[in-house]
Amino acid sequence: MSEATVDVADLRHHGGVEGDAADAPLREDIRLLGRVLGEVIGEQSGDDVLALVESTRVEAFRLRRSEVDRADVAARLAGLDVRSANHVIRAFSHFSLLANLAEDLHHERRRRFHRSEGSPPQQGSLAATFELLDAAHLDADVVARELAGALVCPVVTAHPTEVRRRTVSRVQRQVTELIRRRDRSAPGEADDPAWSAELERAVLTLWQTALLRLSRLRLADEIDEALRYYELSLFEVVPAINAELRRALRERWPSARLDRPVLLPGSWIGGDRDGNPFVTGDAVRLASTRQAETALGHHLAELLALHDELSMSERLITPTPELAHLAEVSRDSSPFRADEPYRRALYGIHARLAATAQRVLGSVPGPPPHTTLEPYTTPEELLADLATIDASLRTHGAGALADDRLARLRESVEVFGFHLAGLDMRQNSAVHEEVLAELLAWAGVCPDYAALDEDQRVELLVGELRMRRPLVRSDAALSDLARGELDVLLAAAGQVRALGPDAVPNYVISMCESVSDVLEVAVLLKEVGLLDPDDSSPAHPGPRCPVGISPLFETIGDLQRAAETMTAVLGQPLYRALLANRGDVQEVMLGYSDSNKDGGYLAANWALYRAELALVEVARTEGVRLRLFHGRGGTVGRGGGPSYDAIRAQPPGAVAGALRITEQGEVIAAKYAEPDRARRNLEAMVAATLEATLLDTEGLGADAEEAYALLDDLAARAQRAYRALVHETPGFVEWFRGATPIGELSELNIGSRPPSRKAGDSIADLRAIPWVFSWSQARIMLPGWYGTGSALESWVDGDGAASRPARLARLQELHRRWPWLRTMLSNMGMVLAKTDLDLAARYAGLVPDEQLRHRVFDQLTAEHERSCRMLLAVTGDDRLLADNPSLARSIRNRFPYLEPLHHLQVEMLRRRRGGDDDELVRRNIQLTINGIATALRNSG
Repeated sequence: MSEATVDVADLRHHGGVEGDAADAPLREDIRLLGRVLGEVIGEQSGDDVLALVESTRVEAFRLRRSEVDRADVAARLAGLDVRSANHVIRAFSHFSLLANLAEDLHHERRRRFHRSEGSPPQQGSLAATFELLDAAHLDADVVARELAGALVCPVVTAHPTEVRRRTVSRVQRQVTELIRRRDRSAPGEADDPAWSAELERAVLTLWQTALLRLSRLRLADEIDEALRYYELSLFEVVPAINAELRRALRERWPSARLDRPVLLPGSWIGGDRDGNPFVTGDAVRLASTRQAETALGHHLAELLALHDELSMSERLITPTPELAHLAEVSRDSSPFRADEPYRRALYGIHARLAATAQRVLGSVPGPPPHTTLEPYTTPEELLADLATIDASLRTHGAGALADDRLARLRESVEVFGFHLAGLDMRQNSAVHEEVLAELLAWAGVCPDYAALDEDQRVELLVGELRMRRPLVRSDAALSDLARGELDVLLAAAGQVRALGPDAVPNYVISMCESVSDVLEVAVLLKEVGLLDPDDSSPAHPGPRCPVGISPLFETIGDLQRAAETMTAVLGQPLYRALLANRGDVQEVMLGYSDSNKDGGYLAANWALYRAELALVEVARTEGVRLRLFHGRGGTVGRGGGPSYDAIRAQPPGAVAGALRITEQGEVIAAKYAEPDRARRNLEAMVAATLEATLLDTEGLGADAEEAYALLDDLAARAQRAYRALVHETPGFVEWFRGATPIGELSELNIGSRPPSRKAGDSIADLRAIPWVFSWSQARIMLPGWYGTGSALESWVDGDGAASRPARLARLQELHRRWPWLRTMLSNMGMVLAKTDLDLAARYAGLVPDEQLRHRVFDQLTAEHERSCRMLLAVTGDDRLLADNPSLARSIRNRFPYLEPLHHLQVEMLRRRRGGDDDELVRRNIQLTINGIATALRNSG
């Protein structure tokens, strides 16, 4: 069999991969992986299957070169029997996995090349950021003030957007390491038969491994899935970045001392119960306990490794008296270590930390301690003992040892403590209202809380917050809802007592709209003992709570009223006193998903910007420090896009040294599966935070208010256009459900959370993730662009033809000067480039009502043309992705392999909806969803 026959990705001869000589290694990797995949397909499924896959590939590339009609390709694939279709779907899904891997390796290879060539530091690295800060000649006092309380916190969530199984990811990592090993090998070694056989075995494993899960992920699975990234990268990378940042700041501005690490991870998995019935009190305990087990297991293992390394003998060195004391109280009586004080001291530290683990977990991760000692009550006690070891090492010339594993362990304990990551709680304000109404009625305080107006509610809640007594007894007869909510909060309170206040740092209120929404949570926190109404501490009298309350503003209307709401909240004396005892730091969360679903891409992005500006002013007026928490998703329609650009594009004062950002689904794997990628992404997040805090990144100056007014106008126009289609077009929901696989998505086992907040057939009832996911599958990507073209065109044409050049020039000038506008339009360009309305038309053909089908699709087509045309007019580019050649190349290389997956998805949907109940048809639909999401490199 010739190579041309078996090479599924022989792109050099078929025009599949384009690019200059620098991309030759990428082309070779794709050819290699494609050839091996083709050989495996032939061996495992037969030459007839391989021939079918190869002929399909050839047709896909002929289609891209306009040598064949798309309808002919679709008809050919539609004629396949269900089993043959399954072979094609699996082949192209696996190739997408391997192509992604090749692209990631090539990016890695190019970065190494630029570093070796002595290129300037890459944008988004700490080195590049400190060059910018050095050039700005910043005042040390300004830096110290702005970075007081600095915090950068990526918060992982269990939002269901990761379609890959953990098993598949593991095989991908194996293939990745094999290619790296080949790159590191000497010339000639790359042809090693043993290496080739190992690669073939890995691809064979991939081919014989099911891409789909048999059952839906459980919450426990999601917890464990997130924790594996600590071993993969975060234990190594997060402490290292904090150490580098601390050193760089100390060298430049000694007064800008950091009281705690800047980069701290967070989590929602096990605490986010907004619409997830599986998040219970037991789930909170499981999540916190597994996190603590991961942190303590890491620290205990590092202590034992350090014990093996620090073998210094008292016959050769003299330790400090403090170190000698640690060795003496360790109860290590082994004669073999009698002259090794560091080893004895570390055995004692290990025993104390093991006792902590026994107290917290009921068991000790790893080897048991040599004896039983008193547990550490706080991480600070452990850090004090490690500091004793550090100080002693430096007295006898062993500073290099202190700066190695010991320094990394000290940083790890500072970052991860005993709790690993802060676990946020989240629930919807409507649930709080219902639960509190029940508690107040049971206690005889208020028979009908729901009937009270806002002023009456606030007065009642403030009164409750002045009293220590709880509303209900433990044996109170309560509804399942109320009992469940109290159980969750009681579990959180228990974890705070066991692991410290960092274990549960925040309580997020979804759909927060009023002062009472905030105070209801305060009363519930008081009910479980987390909030003390009257701390008697002389230094900090008044109410105290270790858990911060974070309002979440989600819809466009809520964002527009966010400043008004927060002004009212901060105007409550009791709440203000509570905040004072938390260092006057108020966190506010901003929702990117529901605002987009509510008003469209441009309107949502501008509502967020405007809300931030207004919240900054409220914080300045009220004398509090604002910390914003950005609820971003992976796709542009849910706030996604490069984090570095997004952070630098924040309005003035909105970052102020601190921010938190959600990370979810496929984004977590893409960013944190390996140390190099994790470091690059986390560095970019920290670097952008420093730049946005210490430099003028907006660039508008005196023109700011005029620019804001212009965007107010554009956003209103965009929202009208979006709502006219999505919320006001008769039959739109029917069209959406017919033309996308939204119904079939719910059968995909990618997360524990239900796809809808509640039963219903409206867009409002649907969660944002399946909303965005569905549009991506149909290659329409509506949430990332619709309405923007109408807004830009109507504004430019506003005063007639004579004014068009001047108005367009004004937008072009703002695009050059304003990072927010540039980033917003660049992200839209990425989405438009991934949109394919010719393919989308095939999905539209699934809508039964022909008149409705054309009415909606015609609007989509017109707005897409308008959006592309106006985007290019404003940016001055001649094509989409002119500012992102890497993505443009990726799309050229990979998208032909999407073609068969889309056509087969449409055909399988048609058969399934037509009554074909063959299980393989259902499975094929799920496989196409998986494969398309993989090739697009995002889902929801």
